[in-house]
Amino acid sequence: MKARFTAHRPLVAAAAVLLLGGVAVLVFALLRPASETPFGAPPRSSATPTTTTATTTGASKLPTTTAPTTTRTTTPPPPGIPFPESLRGQDVSRLPTDRKVVALTFDAGANAAGLPSILRTLADQRVQATFFLTGNFAQSDPDHVQAILAAGHRVGNHSMTHPYMTLLPDNEIAGELTRAERVLMRTGADPRPLFRFPYGDRDARTIAAVNAQGYAAVRWTVDTLGWQGTTGGGDARRVVDRTIEALQPGEIVLMHIGSHPDGSTLDADALPDVINTVRARGYEFVTLDTLG
Repeated sequence: MKARFTAHRPLVAAAAVLLLGGVAVLVFALLRPASETPFGAPPRSSATPTTTTATTTGASKLPTTTAPTTTRTTTPPPPGIPFPESLRGQDVSRLPTDRKVVALTFDAGANAAGLPSILRTLADQRVQATFFLTGNFAQSDPDHVQAILAAGHRVGNHSMTHPYMTLLPDNEIAGELTRAERVLMRTGADPRPLFRFPYGDRDARTIAAVNAQGYAAVRWTVDTLGWQGTTGGGDARRVVDRTIEALQPGEIVLMHIGSHPDGSTLDADALPDVINTVRARGYEFVTLDTLG
């Protein structure tokens, strides 16, 4: 019996080694960390947002996350200042006030020959005025529009091409106003809601068409006739006299910044005396914004 056991000792030893090896493998498997993930398996989900990069042919997009995103909204530009309902259907010829105030207004549809002198006088006298500009004027001479704005003056709409409005259908009237408005807005000037009819040419229909575009029509109390020039029998003294003869609370004075074909700029020449004489009568100066 002893001899048989001795003969099989190598086999017994080998079996013991195999048994011990199996036990060791089993123990290692049981003690292996549960957090390990087999290679190639998808990662577990996490509370932390994941970042992915999406690419397209020839371009890359910025990384995006699964976290909620905030939508940025753009505030629309403010609408034009609405004009009072009391002005609807009117072509205003005087400020509705009993105060001793005068509004100086200047139309621009041709050249700007008198503008430098006008702006100097207004600055020296510390007077604010309202300038009605055509779109064509602003488009061809944006620097002069900038000079008017830089001096703190008010700008109004005087149409795009300075036509006789009563000869136009409503849709063309609307086009004249909107085109001029776009050009003026590009220079930084917002003309809303002030509009003046070219040549003062209007009727009930055209006033309604202008109102429909959000504009109040503003006429004048007195036309100085400076635009007629010296060849029309005018001079600077007549400009002053006409202004004073019509003087009243809320007076709106119509003047022009351009020169007559004879080269004269009577409104610009008379402006210092106009301001001094009006003030001597106890009046102050305002812009047409007082309509609102």
